Amino acid sequence: MNETTAHAHIQTAHAQKHTGQQHPIRLYLLVWGLLFVLSACSYMVDYLGIQSYPRWTLIIVFMMLKAGLIVAVFMHMAWERLALVYAILLPPVLVLVFVALMVSEADYTIFTRLAFFGAGP
Repeated sequence: MNETTAHAHIQTAHAQKHTGQQHPIRLYLLVWGLLFVLSACSYMVDYLGIQSYPRWTLIIVFMMLKAGLIVAVFMHMAWERLALVYAILLPPVLVLVFVALMVSEADYTIFTRLAFFGAGP
């Protein structure tokens, strides 16, 4: 390989580095396979007749795993700067925390309303 060809390869690699990332197709096929397996597991929860809290817990866990894979790989979030990842992912996480806090206070709120205002007409 002569000097001109080597210089051209270095410039091409440098341009690819700054214009976009080239990920191997194997990565996308692996993630696609994992999404297929997680979807099959989600359907198995229904097929096996799992009920109540274990059912909803499993469905939500599989859903979150699939969403995480899609965001990380197909939306290229795994290769973004950490500040951008925090800017995109932190607000929904905080909303979920606040919803959990409201759910935990719901029984107390209904109890105090019934205690002070009665059951209603």
